[in-house]
Amino acid sequence: MLRPEHLNTMLPPPSSLPALLETAKAAALEAGSAILEIYESQEFGVVSKADQSPLTRADQAAHAVIARHLATTGLPLLSEEGAQIPYPERASWAWYWLVDPLDGTKEFIKKNGEFTVNLALMHQCQPVAGVIYAPCLGSLYWGSRQTGVYKELAGTVTPLQALPAKRHLPTLRQQTGVRIIASRTHLTPETEAFIGQFPEAQRTSMGSSLKFMLLAEQKASLYPRFAPTMEWDTAAAHALLNALNQGIYHPHLAAELTYNKPDLLNPSFIAL
Repeated sequence: MLRPEHLNTMLPPPSSLPALLETAKAAALEAGSAILEIYESQEFGVVSKADQSPLTRADQAAHAVIARHLATTGLPLLSEEGAQIPYPERASWAWYWLVDPLDGTKEFIKKNGEFTVNLALMHQCQPVAGVIYAPCLGSLYWGSRQTGVYKELAGTVTPLQALPAKRHLPTLRQQTGVRIIASRTHLTPETEAFIGQFPEAQRTSMGSSLKFMLLAEQKASLYPRFAPTMEWDTAAAHALLNALNQGIYHPHLAAELTYNKPDLLNPSFIAL
């Protein structure tokens, strides 16, 4: 948790949120174009990072594009593909960008199109606004509590509707055929056991932050995740879901995920 003496007093006013979102959208779109150029060349340049997760030329190219755009905002940037910022330094950030330049690198390598560019505007330990772009699908999502949440596809912009009331697990357990999202590549026995609580549950599998967007578009009701993720994997979607009266919760459901922790690894979570 950030202590009061660590908080930067130079905070972007709420009126600047739309402009910051426009900058993030431009960054996501250009990064998506850079990713697609490499995707279509099939010269991915895959290497393994220290944690054995894959890194491609597309991850690096997208990071460079995004960093250039976001530098104009004057806010710090924490990116999966950028420099690792020591916690004592980033603990002082009141506002910053949290970015995954290519979410779903494994899906990118498999060439199934289910990958996204994720940008989140963060205030202290919480996501405030988000942009998610799926280059292969041409789907762009953006928004905040202040602006509302929107999806753009083929030049048509559609506002996404907030839930009239939050979903609750006890209610969902009493329903038949609840649509539940499961990770395509990280399905665990714990996830299977969780899904088993719901009678005749309908499963949907998808890669990257597109799973969260199924919740945002009310095409699914629940996304349990009992496998590792990082803060940049969830932050942009978390901002959009919060603006739509949804959230990403610890498994005990008493609190939502928080960010800018000393360890950037997320705990298991349930999104609904």
